Amino acid sequence: MTLLQVNFREAFRSLWGSRQRSLLALIGIVIGIGSVIGMVSIGTIVQQEAIRQFKDMGIDIITIRKSFSENKKTEFSMDIILRITEEKRNILAVAPYLASGTEINRGRQKFNMEQMGVTANFFDLNKLQIRQGRAVSELDQNRYFCVVGDELADFLRKTGTARILGSQITAEGRAYTVIGILDKVAEGGLRPYGMNRAMMIPISTALRTFQSPEINTVMARIAPHVSITQIKAEISDYFRKKARGMQVEVTSAEELIDRMKKQMQMFSLLLGAIGSISLIVGGIGVMNVMLISVSERKSEIGLRRALGAQQSDIQSQFLIESVILCLAGGFIGIILGIGISYLFALFSKWQFIMSYSSIALGFGVSTAVGVFCGFYPARSAARLDPIKALRS
Repeated sequence: MTLLQVNFREAFRSLWGSRQRSLLALIGIVIGIGSVIGMVSIGTIVQQEAIRQFKDMGIDIITIRKSFSENKKTEFSMDIILRITEEKRNILAVAPYLASGTEINRGRQKFNMEQMGVTANFFDLNKLQIRQGRAVSELDQNRYFCVVGDELADFLRKTGTARILGSQITAEGRAYTVIGILDKVAEGGLRPYGMNRAMMIPISTALRTFQSPEINTVMARIAPHVSITQIKAEISDYFRKKARGMQVEVTSAEELIDRMKKQMQMFSLLLGAIGSISLIVGGIGVMNVMLISVSERKSEIGLRRALGAQQSDIQSQFLIESVILCLAGGFIGIILGIGISYLFALFSKWQFIMSYSSIALGFGVSTAVGVFCGFYPARSAARLDPIKALRS
């Protein structure tokens, strides 16, 4: 049997001999590693979900908004917006829209919703699915028709509207006939906020009836394999020439995905840093256990030194004990962290993603904590005077 095997056997026997104390130190490491793994994994799940929402719409979607520094008197014109697809071949489709928050009342119950003026292309560019009825079309110009979101439809159903299609919704003193109901929409990405709570009407009707009838944003689909730099230049040039020098800001899905990846990486690092606080506490617990073990085993250390054991032999034995303790805690902590992140994904109804880098991180950190927190007690044990140790 080699010296290393002997040290491993002695380490296991020593840890088992002080089971209660070892268990308490183990709990600290389990909580520390579990916190780090769980938080890093949750950060990865959130990042992937955010990116998936962008990719669901397609990375060929952009939004065009008037620059904040622009003169407020300069507005998007429907005619100029719709003609961009004729003059710029890299712009395949456009969907201008405007939105206004409002409230509807049914008996004593109120519902805050988004009233949106949209075109037929709006449904295609946002990949909206119609559950019942139909979408707004170009033939609905100036008509008081609407398509309602999933949450708004539920509100109507709960307040006594048995048949939603064909029913009427009164908003801002005007009655709109429901012609369609949307499936539930995943929020995020370049989609406008609050679409599940929205009532979508023809944009021509919105421009006549809204208190502030100004087009807020234009969504557009661009041709594949065209650089965003080129698209930005073409769009800026077009609006500068057609709309009295209007300056616009173009945002692409690709840019937002890259920006989000960087933000989520920082978010994951922050979560990992918070979790590492409990890991430090666990490491201190391991160091405390090892120091107590050294003080209790002075006679054993003195006897081994008297029989010819070197300082390096004593030091390696205590280091092995510390590493074994931390690796055991790390293994349990990894399982705990993965379980926490799985439950988070399950309750959030998001896709669970196993972060293999976090597992490797868990084992690496466990070993590092074991060596770091065990080094001082092991060094103290190795430097004990054999005669004084035997007298204890």
